[in-house]
Amino acid sequence: MIRNSLGSHGHFLNSSELDLCQRAFEGFLAERNIAKDSEMAEEAAAMIIELYQQGIHDEQQLVLLAKAAHGAL
Repeated sequence: MIRNSLGSHGHFLNSSELDLCQRAFEGFLAERNIAKDSEMAEEAAAMIIELYQQGIHDEQQLVLLAKAAHGAL
């Protein structure tokens, strides 16, 4: 899912960056009990990548910010 969301963003992530975003994404889905193939998962993947590109490079912070935004969705 994270790889699918890369197409809409200009910055290419290297392997370690992609792995970090993927772990944050999976952590978010697990905590919120969201299916990987849901619309909410797609939105979360895009959000996590956007947050990463804005300078949030800590996995736990990515999860927390995605959770906070999820509450607003």
